[in-house]
Amino acid sequence: MPPYRFAGRTAVLTGAAGGIGEQLTYGLAARGSHLVLVDVSPLDAVVSRIRAAHPALTVTPLVADLADRSQVLSVATRVLGTHPTIGLLINNAGIALGGRFDQVTTDEFETVMNVNFRAPMLLTHALLPALTRGSHLVNVSSLFGLIAPYGQSAYAASKFALRGLSQVLQAELSENGVGVTTVHPGGIRTGIASSARIGSGVPEAEIEPHQQTFAALLTYPPEKAAAEILDAVTRRKARLLIASSAKIPDLLARLAPVAHNRLLTALTNLTAKRSRPAPPSQPAATTPAGAPSPPPASPTGTPRPGGPASP
Repeated sequence: MPPYRFAGRTAVLTGAAGGIGEQLTYGLAARGSHLVLVDVSPLDAVVSRIRAAHPALTVTPLVADLADRSQVLSVATRVLGTHPTIGLLINNAGIALGGRFDQVTTDEFETVMNVNFRAPMLLTHALLPALTRGSHLVNVSSLFGLIAPYGQSAYAASKFALRGLSQVLQAELSENGVGVTTVHPGGIRTGIASSARIGSGVPEAEIEPHQQTFAALLTYPPEKAAAEILDAVTRRKARLLIASSAKIPDLLARLAPVAHNRLLTALTNLTAKRSRPAPPSQPAATTPAGAPSPPPASPTGTPRPGGPASP
């Protein structure tokens, strides 16, 4: 399959208002793509920046809640109404939910599945007629589409599902000359730690300490992650792992399919400890002998049991 050509083609991108998605919009515009941007949050600031820097490009913002099936299908209808052919579809939008399986409601679980899996599935299926030969599809899964850590049942389930769908589409769509890239980001420096949803059954006192631990592990620049994704699209790369925080756990999971969770927990605790500033010195007597230590973070730094997931 020849390299993907961005200039003059239309790219549809979900989750465009912030994080990796926002950086993807700037990278796509710099490469000459017309844009259809989708997010539940306002897109005014992003659209204004692109229009000011690239006045020749067409930029269409669509505000939609991808947890709502009817709104996803409405997005697809609006895209097809103005863009009968598109060059690139990037399913990037996602939400996180922290908490053990018994600490989240089925409604909370289903909302994550709806945004992270059902929306990409519906949007891709509806837009298939517009993905003509030479087009490309990107599904942004996660490190947690490769490993399934403690406290991330909904997020991991959604991202594993998206990974499976992507791998099937990579085989099927190649017959039509359409490329597919599955992306697994690691600890990207975005607002996912502060914006993550928390299971309604998670005790309040357990939330903030674990969010802080997790946030300390999000260090990879989102603009660098976006550049890697667009380079993978150009090269029609089927699978992209971003940052060592994705590559090392993936390798460990391959080498130790059962034991890798324990290894990653130890590695995560060590990394998080080094990332946090040292506390002010205190007299030894301030900590009673035998006092329990804080509960450890799960693999990749996900707060246990109530913190957010990897982007």
